[in-house]
Amino acid sequence: MKAWKVIPDAEKLNLQQQDLNLGNPADGEVRVRIRATSLNKRDLMVANDTYPGIKEGGLVPLSDGAGEIIAVGNNVDSLTPGDRVANLFWRDWMDGTASPDGVAMGGAIDGVLADEVILPAHSLVKIPDFLSYEEAATLPCAALTAWNALMETGNLKPGQTVLTLGTGGVSLFALQFAKAAGAKVIITSSSEEKLSRAKEMGADIGINYRETPNWAEEVLRLTDGKGADVIIETGGPGTLNQSLQAASYNGEVTMIGVQAGIGDNISPLPILFKKLRLQGIMVGSRKMFENMLAQMTKHEIRPVVDQVFSFDDTPKAFATMQAASHFGKIAIVN
Repeated sequence: MKAWKVIPDAEKLNLQQQDLNLGNPADGEVRVRIRATSLNKRDLMVANDTYPGIKEGGLVPLSDGAGEIIAVGNNVDSLTPGDRVANLFWRDWMDGTASPDGVAMGGAIDGVLADEVILPAHSLVKIPDFLSYEEAATLPCAALTAWNALMETGNLKPGQTVLTLGTGGVSLFALQFAKAAGAKVIITSSSEEKLSRAKEMGADIGINYRETPNWAEEVLRLTDGKGADVIIETGGPGTLNQSLQAASYNGEVTMIGVQAGIGDNISPLPILFKKLRLQGIMVGSRKMFENMLAQMTKHEIRPVVDQVFSFDDTPKAFATMQAASHFGKIAIVN
């Protein structure tokens, strides 16, 4: 069985393909033939050793994968060989509140960038027939994060306004889920081409933050001073001040990333004076995943897969993710 491993290296990204022995699934476990995986910003941080809680030594990276069951251990009755499945990001988070010491795939434990993996049956969900393996492989982290931020934690209502930053995987899933829920969507990007594509997907308003650096004021202007009810904050401290300014009274800012850096000072005044709720989002549970799949099936929501690489071209996929020129998700097929 072949797998890619991230080898600790202070000088460069060091990915090596290795042969590994898996063995047989134990009680409650299944063996999965991985057909596709997808990349998240987190995977670059893991590879660059800038993400907390990473397994020491060589790590099989990536939290997001999809494939088919090829063998089951004893006491597994929920899955059978041939079932099409995707894995959970948090291996053991079934429902309720996540434990702070939860086990995250591709970080605390080996991930799914391999020909085959063995996982507990409870950490896998069956995927809808209308989704390809590449599409399903984008769901465990980016899609579920967007779903949780909007529908589970954000409690989005029809007619409300959503602001989502950028055109990466989380933001485009947020766009799709918000439109399916009957909300208005404002999206930002530095690329007019990407804004145009987002509008084709249903975005109501696009703001080029390079041309309009004070985009919070523009959001307020475009909403007649009200602001956005739910904000998908992907930038972190580098954009958080503007997100707080762009939020509506009693609005919710869901923080899911730090792509714009971590060094800026944050003013708490908008949180106080506008009674805002600032909520961190760490993906979601199995129950949330099932809720999301039901909605995706109802509306036939298909993930946006921008580029697909072969398993042997995995380093090129990481380089493409690093360049940040993609629109949507980057997938790897086995």
